[in-house]
Amino acid sequence: MKTLSPWIQKQTLHLLSQQGHAWLLQGPSGLGQYALASALVSAWLCESNDAAAQGACGVCGSCHALSVHTHADLCVLMPETILLELGWPLSEKAQSEIDNKTRKPSKEIRIEAMRDAIEFSQRTNARGRGKAVLIFPAERMNHVTANALLKTLEEPPGDVRFVLATEAAHQLLPTIRSRCLIHTLSWPDSLDAVMWLSSQGLSKVDAEALLKAAGGRPDEVLKQMALGQTIQWWSQFPRAMLAGDASFCSDLPASEVIDALQKLCHDLLMLQTSSSVRYFDPTDLPKVKASFSQLTAWFKRLSSASRSSEHPFNAGLMLESLCTDAREVLNSAH
Repeated sequence: MKTLSPWIQKQTLHLLSQQGHAWLLQGPSGLGQYALASALVSAWLCESNDAAAQGACGVCGSCHALSVHTHADLCVLMPETILLELGWPLSEKAQSEIDNKTRKPSKEIRIEAMRDAIEFSQRTNARGRGKAVLIFPAERMNHVTANALLKTLEEPPGDVRFVLATEAAHQLLPTIRSRCLIHTLSWPDSLDAVMWLSSQGLSKVDAEALLKAAGGRPDEVLKQMALGQTIQWWSQFPRAMLAGDASFCSDLPASEVIDALQKLCHDLLMLQTSSSVRYFDPTDLPKVKASFSQLTAWFKRLSSASRSSEHPFNAGLMLESLCTDAREVLNSAH
């Protein structure tokens, strides 16, 4: 099984010492919601007698079944796009529909999957350690799907436990939140985060710089690296946007481009007020003449764009528009 970071391990043991049938893990993206949720259900289902105090053993039959995504007593509720990304199997019906191109993988948690999860919660467990339902990202449940979960969440069958993990708890129904014990993920100490990232193959210098670029969130560093956002890429990004070069970030999802532009805008706003920048090395930031109000208006447009980034009408046109807007703002006078 994948080695847990020290801060996720610590939080796992803390949660295992608590009672409750439903946990809501919340916090900004990149803090390890999925890792913590997975560690929690692994310990719940682990066959070791020490699992409740020490976490999953990683070697028993249950832990092996979890590692290969075939555990009979775990139901994973995710958007189909994320299931595929993380290597979890789809239902036979969903896989057949996607293979036959009758529809695309869903970006929301579908009501059919929720109904299957409710039916799963009412079955007898297979391995004698109870059952678990993992929902991630929980904010991808629409109102119909969330409402279907409410009754089971409030009156669960005797041996099933739930863990919901979210990066946007404010988007969940209040009735969902009220039925869960809530844990807010803790921010790792920067020294611990750099040491852990170094153990993942990064140099200390790159780990420190990329951690800054990711706003102090280690999981975000690994995600950005997987997308090709190296130190070199990050240092060149401001100049590329000054030129409006859309090809520089053409391989990235629109959501990642918007995130990088928001960080660039934030740091330029900080320079306007003689404050410390947060994400970029100051020497990588171009000197721009845009006013505080122009930068603020740009940030608002980026925030608006982020709300539709998962469902762009045309991804190529959206990228061109974002980079053109960046160039115009960065080259504008007061």
